[in-house]
This record gives sequence, structure tokens and C-alpha cells, in this order.
Amino acid sequence: MHAQNRHRLWLPVLAVIAGWMLGARVWEQADRFSAGLLMLGLTVLGLYLRARRTLVQALTERADKAEREQEYLAEQARADERARLAGEMHDVVTHRVNLMVLQAGALQMSSADESVRRAAENLREAGSQALDELRDLVGVLRFGRANPAIDASPEPVGDLAALVDESRSVGLAVELTEDGDPSSISPTVRRTAYRVVQESLTNVRKHAPGASTTVVLRYGPDRVRAIVHNSAPTQPADHGLTATGGGSGLFGLRQRVELVSGTLAAGAVDGGYFQADAVLPAFVPTGTPPAR
Repeated sequence: MHAQNRHRLWLPVLAVIAGWMLGARVWEQADRFSAGLLMLGLTVLGLYLRARRTLVQALTERADKAEREQEYLAEQARADERARLAGEMHDVVTHRVNLMVLQAGALQMSSADESVRRAAENLREAGSQALDELRDLVGVLRFGRANPAIDASPEPVGDLAALVDESRSVGLAVELTEDGDPSSISPTVRRTAYRVVQESLTNVRKHAPGASTTVVLRYGPDRVRAIVHNSAPTQPADHGLTATGGGSGLFGLRQRVELVSGTLAAGAVDGGYFQADAVLPAFVPTGTPPAR
């Protein structure tokens, strides 16, 4: 880089020398004054070219620096917003869910009705799982990584077969195919894949009643792919169901997928079919949060 700059520095000098030699030869005997003017003009031209090149280089470096600073400020703003959201989730949502779990446990112990105790136990288990997932998401939001203690947890993440059976029990025709070993990937990613399937099946039940649906999970060494594909509906949709959710389900799902550096493509395909296709990394970064 320095050698290149030195070469550029010598170019105006060489131009001046060449011009002087040419001028001296042409006007050696004829007009020394004109030769001097030519040499002066070439000198000024060389200095101008050098100054212009220096100015362009300085402006380019300044623009590059400004762009880097802008990117840094934008990333810092995103990090601050993620930290704010993580704090709100931890302070508000986690607190209330934890309170719900404690109350469900107390109800399970105090009630004499067996059906109430079973419902309380189901509520307590669902709340405990929600707490695990909330803590995991707080870690991703706050540090850009999953909580290592949760990520290493041996607890099962979500039973896809049971999830599919739930849809079948309400009349949805679903076929599930799993290729590979789900235990070989990060629990955080497995939870995300589970949510992709869960949200997609919910959308099929709401918007495409009577449709046949296929769910395919492929677990690879580097990535996981979750595909939910449904045919066109054979029955009219229930307006009461389609009006719920406000259309935020896929938007929130895409954000969740992007939190683990994945991608989600969802939309209509040929023949009136609808498909959600998520590609996720097999693992998300873990480790001790950085010192503050």
C-alpha cells in the first residue's frame, strides 16, 4: 500500500521532468521564455493532480469511516433495544408466569377434586416449560446467544408426535416425517423448530379446514429444516377463528427464527397450497455472557 502511494507521488514529478525536457529541446534555441511557461504550467498541473488525488483519497476514507460508524451506531441501537426487551420480559412476563406456576402447584396440592388436580398439574407443567423458554429467549435477546445452562438441559423440548396427534384429534389430516437425530442439535433450535410446526398447524386449522398437511423435519449436522405444507381447504373457514391473532403469528415466528440466525419462507405455492419452510442452524452460540 505504501509502495503504491510512493509510486503515485512520483508520477507528477516525472511528468514535470518529462515536460521540462521536452520544452527545453523544443525551445532550446528559439524561445526560452515559452519553455519556462510550459514548464511552469506542467508543474502546476502536476501539483493539481496530486492535490486532487489526495483530496479524493481523504474523502473516500472519510466516507468509509462514516459508514462504519453508522453501522456501529445502528448495531448498538439494536443491542440496546434487545436489552430493554429482555429486561421487560424478565421483570414482567417471567414474574407473572412464575406466579401462575406457584398458584397452580398450590391448587394441585389443596384441591380434593381429581379433575382439578390434573388441570392444575397440566397448567403447572405448561408454565414451567414457558419459564424455560422465556429464560432462553431473554439470554438470546440480552447476549445474542442462548443461556448455556438451559441449552445443556436434558429436558425434552417438545414432542412433535404429540403435537401432530393434537391436530389429528380435532380432524386435521397430518403426516409427520422426521429424518435424522433430533437429539444431536441444540435444544434452543429444537424449540424453535417445534414452534414453527406448532404455529403452522394452528394456521392450517384456522385458515384451511379440511386440508391435508405434511410435516417434514430434517436434522443435519449443520442445519435443521422444518417444512409444513398443506393443500387447499375443502371447507369454509370459521370466521371466528380466522379473526383471532391479528396476523401477527407469522411475523412473530419469523422474528423467533431470526433470533437463532435462521430463515423462514412462508406463503402460497402453486395449486392453492401453502407452505412454511424454516432453515435453522443446528447449534446456536453458547457460553458465559460477556462481562459488563
